[in-house]
Amino acid sequence: MALRATVGRFPMDADALESSGLPWGVTVTPFAAKDENGNPPVYGSDGHLLPRCENCWAYYNSYCDQEQWAWTCSLCGTLNGLTSQAIARYSLPHSCPENTSSFIDLELPMEGYEEEAMQARPVYVAAVDLSSSEEFLELTKSALLAALEALGPGSLFGLATFSHKIGLYDVQGPIPVVKNVFIPPDLDGTLPIELEDVMPLLSFLAPVDTCKDRIASALETLRPTNSWERTTAAGQGLDGVLLGGRGFGVAMEALLNYLSSEYGSTFALARVFAFLSGPPDYGAGQLDTRRYGEQYASKGEDADRALLPEQTPFYKDLAAFAVQAGVCVDIFAVTNEYTDLASLKFLSIESGGSLFLYPNTDDSTLPQDMYRMLSRPYAFNCILRLRTSSEFKTGHSVCSSIILFETLKFCPGFAYFTFTIFLQYGHFFPDPQYENVQHIICCDSYATYAYDFDFANNVGFSRLSTESPILQIAFQYTIVVPPQELSSSGPSSASRGKYSLKRRLRIRTMQLGTARNINELYDSVDLEAVLSILVHKVISASLEQGVREGRMLLHDWLVILTAQYNDACKVVQYNHGKTVTARIDVAFSQCPQLQSLPRLVFALLRNPLLRFHEEGVHPDHRIYLQCLFSALEPSSLHRAVYPLLASYSTPDKQAFPRHSLSRSALMTSGAPIFLLDAFTTLIVFYSSTADPSLPFPPPHDCLLRSTINKLKQERSITPRLIFIRGVQDDATAFDSYLIEEQDVDGSGFTAVMGFVSFLEEITQSVWEYMK
Repeated sequence: MALRATVGRFPMDADALESSGLPWGVTVTPFAAKDENGNPPVYGSDGHLLPRCENCWAYYNSYCDQEQWAWTCSLCGTLNGLTSQAIARYSLPHSCPENTSSFIDLELPMEGYEEEAMQARPVYVAAVDLSSSEEFLELTKSALLAALEALGPGSLFGLATFSHKIGLYDVQGPIPVVKNVFIPPDLDGTLPIELEDVMPLLSFLAPVDTCKDRIASALETLRPTNSWERTTAAGQGLDGVLLGGRGFGVAMEALLNYLSSEYGSTFALARVFAFLSGPPDYGAGQLDTRRYGEQYASKGEDADRALLPEQTPFYKDLAAFAVQAGVCVDIFAVTNEYTDLASLKFLSIESGGSLFLYPNTDDSTLPQDMYRMLSRPYAFNCILRLRTSSEFKTGHSVCSSIILFETLKFCPGFAYFTFTIFLQYGHFFPDPQYENVQHIICCDSYATYAYDFDFANNVGFSRLSTESPILQIAFQYTIVVPPQELSSSGPSSASRGKYSLKRRLRIRTMQLGTARNINELYDSVDLEAVLSILVHKVISASLEQGVREGRMLLHDWLVILTAQYNDACKVVQYNHGKTVTARIDVAFSQCPQLQSLPRLVFALLRNPLLRFHEEGVHPDHRIYLQCLFSALEPSSLHRAVYPLLASYSTPDKQAFPRHSLSRSALMTSGAPIFLLDAFTTLIVFYSSTADPSLPFPPPHDCLLRSTINKLKQERSITPRLIFIRGVQDDATAFDSYLIEEQDVDGSGFTAVMGFVSFLEEITQSVWEYMK
């Protein structure tokens, strides 16, 4: 569990917080195997016996004062009695994880689970779009073959297809058999026949360890529906527009119903991989993609605002049902046509899945992403709770997507929760009963969440007190344990070959200091955590009020922060209310931790996340970035917003580890080779002055290749790798990242400015603000 605060020393009170201009909050990566310093948790058992405070319900931790019969809560100061069982437990205090470490991971009993759920097997279902091209299906086949290699023995796999019909594959016999259910063209609701009546679910779900070759054979039979089939089935759509016969919404609803009958017995969590080649345009859940075009110019509407909300609640409602059915949905969209991901995204991110977008099949990293995603561990049915000491409190839990749920079932043993619609930001949803409790359907080691803080009263942290602010994150989760991990502990061979579930409680308690003055506060800034909070805020503003509002929020925040920094550091002097100095410090020269901030804000404003629709930003790409950025941990987000440009003298020797993103940096460095890391893209660029004798592309055993391979291994998604020889190849892809020059992309928009012009504009805005 990694936890990063925007400031390492907290502001003393609300006045200090306001005068600093900084956001105050934390980012949390709960399922990370180590903390932010690289330390793993201390493991233990009997997590249900861990004492809890009678007042604030915080867990006993290493910062608590313990007496013979009682302990004092480190968060609220309440004196709590110890039970006889706890007294016996702490008679040897150094044998208990909670006394030896502030980062612990304890086993919990599996209360609420039936015996059959204890042996639930991992279930994976692929739903493949046949209203597509041969190239799309070849890529999807490669991705699923990679997925089969990543899945462990004992997993169950199902193959389904959709177009104007739904196909279910039985691969457990000698020859793969497919049974089809046609979707009526006028259907705007549930499929009239249950898939269970077409094929029993346990015939559809095949064991991977015995049927891998047959699944691969079934994949080879996939063919796109021909134009005659689709035209005949789909007919004419809205206003005479010919529909393509892609019944994605009906298919997903039917599959979720199909799987829900076995939730809690066959599986505790199922994952559906939905491969989509275009917008759903047939049956329930079809989307009208005509809203993407020139109509906004004629109607006077703001396209940046109109294309961000969903056009139908269908997929949001379907996500709520997916949660009830214990199904996580990952969407892989391989298309460059408008697919309206603003509507589709809820099905993935609210069910605990991910949203992937690949603009073409030629250089798609889909197979690598599938293998990477299924090879790493994940937790599910998670509960996340942040508690604080009494002087401050959580404000908002912030991420990008708006969560609206009505009826939810989290896991076996939980009741159904019914509550009125509640707005919450995040790839989680709030508990309807307990404050500051979030539920996460599925969570991997990269998934990150963020919280804002505010003071609980006007007093703040007492300057005379010896107590320090304390945070405690409690993360309760379930994992699937493979049979090989149980063989050493299982008493009988009967349990071998069966997966089991384990419930755990991970707790991280952190004590932080307070800043005695504004300089200490500025010196303790974690710029990457600040960026993370900022990105969440501007995404939220964009979703609610449009991209223009998000840009204004970010710009104005930087102006106010710069003004308050200049005031706090006495850079600007006043005489009878008028400024008498002639210079504004926009470079934060007295605070090294903030000196990169203007560049980060500038880069964020130039990112497709916040660029205007008329600048050529595809709305689906913007939605994809919202979903991606809102789940990245701070260091990854930093790289995605402001790419790293390094130079090499030769493929085996680095010249400079970092350059500014400008052409002048390339010319003055004198290095012939550059590596640009933009998180989702890696570019190796050989300049026009590079010696022709330098090997191109770099050999596989050189330092540059080793660096690239290391970067790939560390990523949550596979970055696209591009090699460009400046003399012979089109360098547009590389040049587009050199954002610090004015109008580098040749768009000609006056709103696009270079970094120097940006600083001048911020300086002028600060002067106007401070008048």
